[in-house]
Amino acid sequence: MADPLATPVPVPVSGPGGWARAGRRAGIAGVAIGVLAAGAAAGVAVERLAMGRDVRRRARQALDAAGPYGTLRGTSGTAVADDGTELYYEVEEADDFPPVLPDGTPPDPQAAAPRRRRRRFAGRRDPAPLTVVFCHGYCLTQDSWHFQRAALRGRVRTVYWDQRSHGRSAHGISQLAGDEPVTIDQLGRDLKAVVDAAAPEGPLLLVGHSMGGMTIMAFADQFPDAVRDRVAGAAFLGTSAGDLGRVTFGLPAAGAWAVRHFVPGVLKALGSRAELAERGRQATADLFAGIIKHYSFGTEGVDPGVARFAERLLESTPIDVVAEFYPAFAAHEKDEALALLRDLPGLVLVGDRDMVTPPEHSERIAARLPGATFEVIENAGHLAMLERPERVNDALAALLARAGVRLRTGPGAEPGAGPVRRPRGTSRRTL
Repeated sequence: MADPLATPVPVPVSGPGGWARAGRRAGIAGVAIGVLAAGAAAGVAVERLAMGRDVRRRARQALDAAGPYGTLRGTSGTAVADDGTELYYEVEEADDFPPVLPDGTPPDPQAAAPRRRRRRFAGRRDPAPLTVVFCHGYCLTQDSWHFQRAALRGRVRTVYWDQRSHGRSAHGISQLAGDEPVTIDQLGRDLKAVVDAAAPEGPLLLVGHSMGGMTIMAFADQFPDAVRDRVAGAAFLGTSAGDLGRVTFGLPAAGAWAVRHFVPGVLKALGSRAELAERGRQATADLFAGIIKHYSFGTEGVDPGVARFAERLLESTPIDVVAEFYPAFAAHEKDEALALLRDLPGLVLVGDRDMVTPPEHSERIAARLPGATFEVIENAGHLAMLERPERVNDALAALLARAGVRLRTGPGAEPGAGPVRRPRGTSRRTL
């Protein structure tokens, strides 16, 4: 039997009355979306009684202006995917920033300079350091790693990149031409292009959230030699190896059935009328802000600035991109690819209130990675790296240590990867 997510309901939009028929289909799907939004909408309704639209708009603008989130930048570059799509990335060398002091106090801004000069004057070429490559999720950008970027800056070499059609990367050429749908395998090849351009030498530690974790699995599946030769470890945050068609999004059975059956077709219709759909999304910004908060975070107590930052990231993704990528998740099945990573140091991390990629999906990944640590973060949702950054950062630091990386912690410290080690490790289950 075909997976309902893999076979979207056809929604004709051409010809006389086509858009009207699409509207009727959208009306049916509105039931599904309405169920999805019910809890969030209740909170929005109460908020509307308390303050007007202009007040809310000004509050959002104030949060945008005050928050530092998404402001960290590195040295930019462009990789070219196999279909010609330009993929934007940024590199941060450990030497580019002063190392973090053990007590957390700001170091001398010139602390990184002497080592760069010593290396240049000595005329020697150090072994290529380990590079941590961060892969973001669906409808996000590299800026979703803001807290991890701040914590690792000046301590280890890192690469952050925007998936095709997201952030500063170009819209996928194959998708614009209508030649090919987006696939997770394509994203795995995109990651290979970024690695070849931004980290052509030295060991790699791959970190992926949600769709980014799936991207790493697709990379391993298609480039096993690169994994064997270069990958020193991998971290999977709030992601899945497959069977996403069974996710209920925290809804009762009827609501989950409606989402699975109607949302793919509605997204396809909206994607073909992107300008109209974007106007509708702007008109219902308050409702969607509530939905975003409900599905991104595990509690209501999240910092308002962080919540607004997540909202900005998600609303910046064009509706046609949302529609293009959605069907790819139904086809994603990468359990077998995890075998290539089983003997490496690993990390599998998930929030206990993640309704997008529920904890059982991470548990399934961890079962195939005996060298990985498995942690469930209490009271955290799908965006745990924003909601509980200290927990995520600590877990990543522990993974780097297990992979043989010495993080820079002072002006005299030397960054280094050491040899690429592949111990089986000891799994730790924190449930």
